[in-house]
Amino acid sequence: MKKVLATVLTLAMVASMLTACGNGKSGESEKKSEGVMTYAEYDAAALDSEVTIEAYVQAHQSWWDNKITVYAADKDGAYFLYEMACSEEDAAKLTPGTKFKATGYKSEWSGEIEITDATFEIEEGNYVASPVDVTKFLGTDDLQKYQNQLVSFKDMTVSAVSYKNNEPGDDIYVNFTKDGNEYYFCLEYYLNGDDADFYNMVGSLEVGKVCDVEGFLYWYEGPNPHITKVTVK
Repeated sequence: MKKVLATVLTLAMVASMLTACGNGKSGESEKKSEGVMTYAEYDAAALDSEVTIEAYVQAHQSWWDNKITVYAADKDGAYFLYEMACSEEDAAKLTPGTKFKATGYKSEWSGEIEITDATFEIEEGNYVASPVDVTKFLGTDDLQKYQNQLVSFKDMTVSAVSYKNNEPGDDIYVNFTKDGNEYYFCLEYYLNGDDADFYNMVGSLEVGKVCDVEGFLYWYEGPNPHITKVTVK
């Protein structure tokens, strides 16, 4: 009888651990403050409607003219806040992992879902997302479910490299192929162009090289990831 009871208790403990672990995420979705949308509520909100979110800075583009464009995420999804109102002093506080609450309008531009005309306030908390490998979703509708998240792509072959305005000093466009299909990536200059070593490395990628690539899954008439890391294999 004791052996049976011990077995039952062991199974119960295993079941409890599996429930807590879930599918590799942190268990239940993060609890939001009063009046703040969950990611699911934000995702379901109509375009042009006012939205309030809580999220964590993952990266941001250069501050200018009291505005800043932020790549943000929580544990359920990601957000792109375009030209959010921000002082230069507050921009310095938006380091990766910083939690903030923002209110703006859910908008769409050429397929990219973003938040515009936003204001924000910094809150207590810190979280940095790990990249999600979405290579298997290339060429499928499922890829768009990961829009704005930090993602990775494995074994991509360089097919073309060009500069915006045909010369260094602005965005770099990199085309990669995978399984016979071509995909269009961008090194957004205002995101990481000040990293001269990285900028020059991407600009000098050779056609035919195979790479692992990370970036934020921006959308422009289809997937157009904003590159943050390239590893030549």
